[in-house]
Amino acid sequence: MNPIIQKSGLSVCGLLVAGGCALGPAVAAYAAPVPTSPTSSSQTDRSSQPDRNAERVLDIDYQAQPNFYYCGPAATRIALSAQGKALSQDEVANLLGTTEAGTPSALDTTRVLNELTGGKYRTTEIRDSVARPEQVEQLRRDVLTAVDAGRAVVANIKGTTVDTDGNPHSYEGGHYLTLVGYRDGGDTIRVADPADPAVGEYWMSLPKVANWIAERGYSS
Repeated sequence: MNPIIQKSGLSVCGLLVAGGCALGPAVAAYAAPVPTSPTSSSQTDRSSQPDRNAERVLDIDYQAQPNFYYCGPAATRIALSAQGKALSQDEVANLLGTTEAGTPSALDTTRVLNELTGGKYRTTEIRDSVARPEQVEQLRRDVLTAVDAGRAVVANIKGTTVDTDGNPHSYEGGHYLTLVGYRDGGDTIRVADPADPAVGEYWMSLPKVANWIAERGYSS
């Protein structure tokens, strides 16, 4: 069985059970949202060290998931909105094959994103339980490349971590969310979280995002 399906299959978003997707983080400690309008971006030379001043945030249409199992459709829809694609979550869920058990894996988000945007997306797995340094750097490169090209990244995550304001986000049953920007040359990643409408978006350090994805995968 493909490891990305075996380890992250039928990902669900939250703390309920293996078939449920919570509509918010475990602890309701929120920071004020930051505007999502695009910012100027310094060009990063991919053949050298990233420009630590480089920053960019995509203009997206954020929409919270309406139920416990729609994190995959909601996160994918947010990513599609960055490219001007206006689909409903129900339409995306139908394409993903989402059921009350969740959305199978990042392979499905990649498939649907490619069907609707022209085939630029690919799936990357982080098979280890903790992301290795080279996997962290691969995620940085993938996020910078995708965002600079106007594509948001859909990540399949699991576990609990904290954002740059110290607020915890806990999805022990698994979750999908969207990476929509970066700052500090990719040291910090902008997360659009469809299960957290009180905040919507927050910043998180690159290693924490990579470890959140560990044993799962992402579409970039």
